[in-house]
Amino acid sequence: MKAPNYGDESPIAAFATSYGNSALTLIRCSGKDSIRLISSVFSSSKLNDAPGNTVVHGWITAGNEKIDEVLVSVFRAPKSYTGEDSLDICCHGGISTGKAVMDVLKNAGFRDALPGEFTFRAFMNGKIDLTKSESVMEIVSAKTDKGRQHAVSRLLGSLEKEINEIITLLVQVLAGAEIYLDYSEDEISAEFDASASDEIAGRLPGKEIAQEVLARIKKLSNSWKLERIYQEGVMVVIAGCPNAGKSSLFNMLLKEERSIVTEVPGTTRDWIEAFVSIDGIPIRLIDTAGLREASDSVEKIGVERSRKMLQDADIVLYLIDGEQGITNEDKDFLALHSGSGENHATYGVPSPAGTLPKTGSCYLFVWNKADITPAPEGYIAVSAKTGEGLQELYSAITSAITSAVSVSGEVPSVTHGGVSLGSASLGTERQKKLIDSASYVLEEALILAEREEPLDIIAPLIREAVSSLGEITGEVSTADILEEMFSRFCVGK
Repeated sequence: MKAPNYGDESPIAAFATSYGNSALTLIRCSGKDSIRLISSVFSSSKLNDAPGNTVVHGWITAGNEKIDEVLVSVFRAPKSYTGEDSLDICCHGGISTGKAVMDVLKNAGFRDALPGEFTFRAFMNGKIDLTKSESVMEIVSAKTDKGRQHAVSRLLGSLEKEINEIITLLVQVLAGAEIYLDYSEDEISAEFDASASDEIAGRLPGKEIAQEVLARIKKLSNSWKLERIYQEGVMVVIAGCPNAGKSSLFNMLLKEERSIVTEVPGTTRDWIEAFVSIDGIPIRLIDTAGLREASDSVEKIGVERSRKMLQDADIVLYLIDGEQGITNEDKDFLALHSGSGENHATYGVPSPAGTLPKTGSCYLFVWNKADITPAPEGYIAVSAKTGEGLQELYSAITSAITSAVSVSGEVPSVTHGGVSLGSASLGTERQKKLIDSASYVLEEALILAEREEPLDIIAPLIREAVSSLGEITGEVSTADILEEMFSRFCVGK
């Protein structure tokens, strides 16, 4: 049997909800003759003639056997997600029921959908561009509400509109350059005013527009730094000597009792992790074993793992027991990690040279039990027992992150038809690579223009920048690129 591919029109079906125990299961179907095929295994003749955007009640059947009572939502081309005739079958939940319905659909002529094939068909049928296609999976994988909001902005078209506006401006520059390449100097002088001779000498027509475009491209490129943080999150490790209050702080930040808290030093023998959201940023929060020279073999392994976590962390919260004061172990740690190290923070002040994620740890020094002993100047004062100072700690973590990614310049806020689509920002690494490619060649073109190099050298660079930008939205694409991109989607999308 010939393997299915993303370019065919076969009727496809897939689970759009998690496969397993649930109240309801949704199975999505799309493709040529899909309505007719489902009508052949449906108890009601109304389905075949049902108008688009309607719901039909009935049973999925296999011969004389009724498989499940369902609701079928009908979407007729081109007014559907994929642009094809499509149906959503809402059946009862459970592994057995969903599988039985899928078996009936396959016997009727449907095949299993490939990963991302529904969204691929939506793109190929002009329903969405590539930036909107990618935003679909960004919404599905969003870890925080702010990450979801940014993905929704791209689904609404903020990035697509900004890219298209940039392309339009750059095409104007390219057209102006190619006019001078297509005609001789005598022909242009007769057609245009005398100032045209300066342009012919090697100056790029519309250079100011190209400079504006380059600035907008660089702002978009810069937006990926923070967007990546919202998508991937950061790893924050809580460290310190035994009984500094690490587990208490971990539980306080998590708002639940996850780590065991006792008076006995060394209670935490291994690291524990959980995800929290701080100012919309996904945080992988890790509680570690107390840092000390351990004699117990099990605790020693835990301490070694904790030190490894410090190396992998994006941010380290080093706790000092305010009641006990700064110990010799604390002094050793402060001497090693405070100061003006390239990727370190000095006490509570983030180093501007730090980068996130995963390119060096930023250290924030926290004075715990501030309700008992006031914190010295330069420390972040908190009480893991009362919650005092937690807001200041949140702010310090957020500040460390935004300082580390070195966000400069505002990304443009996009509106369409009087409705705000949000700020235009990049959502995937693919988009980042393409925008950087466009930035590089356009910058090179402008350097050559400053030197008044011939336009026949400059124009191809501008054309290459337009091509890279067009690949972001899918205006320029190849079958291999599309298949590789959509194969990363989940099945049913």
